[in-house]
Parts: sequence; structure tokens; C-alpha cells
Amino acid sequence: MKKTFVCVAVASCIALLSGCGAIGSGSAISNSNGSILGGIIGAASSANTIGNVIGSVLGTNKLTAKQLVGTWKYKGPGCAFTSDNALAKAGGEIAATQIKEKLATQYSKFGFTSSNTYITFNEDGTYSAKIDGKQMTGKYTFDESSCQLKLTGLLLSFTGYAKKNTDGIGILFESKKILSLIQTLSSMSGNETVNVIGDISKNYDGVRVGFDMTK
Repeated sequence: MKKTFVCVAVASCIALLSGCGAIGSGSAISNSNGSILGGIIGAASSANTIGNVIGSVLGTNKLTAKQLVGTWKYKGPGCAFTSDNALAKAGGEIAATQIKEKLATQYSKFGFTSSNTYITFNEDGTYSAKIDGKQMTGKYTFDESSCQLKLTGLLLSFTGYAKKNTDGIGILFESKKILSLIQTLSSMSGNETVNVIGDISKNYDGVRVGFDMTK
């Protein structure tokens, strides 16, 4: 049953790509539609790649409020699309992988590690976190149906999303919001990271970026 579901999901993703026609000028992927299809079909023999394609859409694998509770440590950049149509238009898992690679280069310049970037969600609706060693505390709410995560605090208040990964969770925001968060907490602006995250915001419609976390 699970194998059938995966095959149907991959087939649906390929069908969406076929229906998109040529990639528009708003996409950062300049490959022809056939090249994108070929890349996804060629990688579809890998169970991990199939899982990544499906997992690159918000809400595909629901996270519960109970599962969110605990301490989550930074693993790497996070990325997901708001719908399978947005993922398909951007170029599928190829685009998601490229976005993570771009972010990884910039995140490393900030020095994000599992020891200085983490968040703890408590059962009473409070959270405490560090982003690059900068302390944040406040309250949170999580809507299981929409995957929407709201963080409120004295310094910053943000609305983002939490998604379930195979080995943890992703905490994701609109590109402009994650940029604002990093700038505020790290007191940095006008650097290369600003340009890179800004380019992602402009070139990929329906993308959410942030952090992949593990316990």
C-alpha cells in the first residue's frame, strides 16, 4: 500500500511538471521541461529521493502538536514549497536541493551549529530558543491542520510553519521573514546573505525557508 502511494505521488509530481510547459522567467531554473523531468525520473529509483520529493511540500506529512514538544537542534537549512504545484513549477526536488545548497553556504558564514542554534517547545505553550547564540523566549501556538507556527516574544514575533521530516522537523518562514530574523538577531545587513535570500524570495514562488532540526 505504501509503495503504491509513493508511486502515485511521484507520478502526480511528474504529471504536474508535464503540464507546466516551459519554465517561466520567474523561475531560477533555466533547464528545459524535458531536462527537469529527466532529472526527477532518473532519481526516482532511489527511495530517499522519492521521500524528499514528497517531503518538499508543506503539510504532506502532518506534524502533531505533541510531536512538536521537545528540544530541537539545528541540522541544516530547511526548505519546502506551499503546494505540489509550486514545487513542480520551480523544478521539483532539483530546486529544493539547490535552495538548500545556497542557504548552506550563507548559513555557514553566520556560524549556525547544533550548539548555538536550537529551540525548545514546552507543553504549556512557551518556548525558549537560541539563534546563533542569541536568546529568544516567548509563547507559541501551532495549528496542526495548516502547519502554521506562531512565535511571539519581546524581541520578535513571527508566523511560520513546522513540517515533519524523516529525521526531525523543519521550521520555515517566508524568505523575507527569515532574512529579517537573521538580520535582527545577528545585527547584520547589506551583505551577501541578504542578496542570496532576497534572490530566493524573488525567483521561487511559494517557497518557505528556515531550519531543519533534530533532537
